[in-house]
Amino acid sequence: MQFYQNTWLRNYLYPVCDWPGPGRKIVCHRTSTYRTLDKKTKCFARAIKRFEDKELFIKLDDDALVDIDYVIGLIKKYQGYHKPVYISDHERTQPRNFPDSLNGVMYGNGKFYMFNRKLVQCLDTDIKYRGSPNEDSVFGGMVSNGCGENNVEYVQEDDRWIWHKEYTNKNKHIDLSFIKNH
Repeated sequence: MQFYQNTWLRNYLYPVCDWPGPGRKIVCHRTSTYRTLDKKTKCFARAIKRFEDKELFIKLDDDALVDIDYVIGLIKKYQGYHKPVYISDHERTQPRNFPDSLNGVMYGNGKFYMFNRKLVQCLDTDIKYRGSPNEDSVFGGMVSNGCGENNVEYVQEDDRWIWHKEYTNKNKHIDLSFIKNH
């Protein structure tokens, strides 16, 4: 976390935390595990509705890296956009995996999402589903159920500028998942 606080993000970083503490603006009041990320995602979605002064949001895995110029380009393009925008590596849930409200929804690969205030305003944060599906499909379900799939601008991310788990460029190679909790 200190790495991100030392970078250009500074006051723009709002980590989703389990428990209250200094600098923690989004707190879920529950211990999170890999199997409860769906609930943490619902907590996150409810919390960002309070940030009414923010127009664009990015959800980024802690083992992902995004090129800043790519992000700035997206900000310039989608700032003030006329409809809900959801940028990610989208795919559809498979019906056999989700026999309920998450059946066939469009969702983004969780390493990177970027979306606007209009999308946040229409998210269905009270979505009901069975089991413990992955957090990405839950977020996709909140978008689909709340905003209506036809009302959302789904934008495919450009993976040339997003690295997940490892970064390789020229003579550099970085293991982004160095802390082996993944």
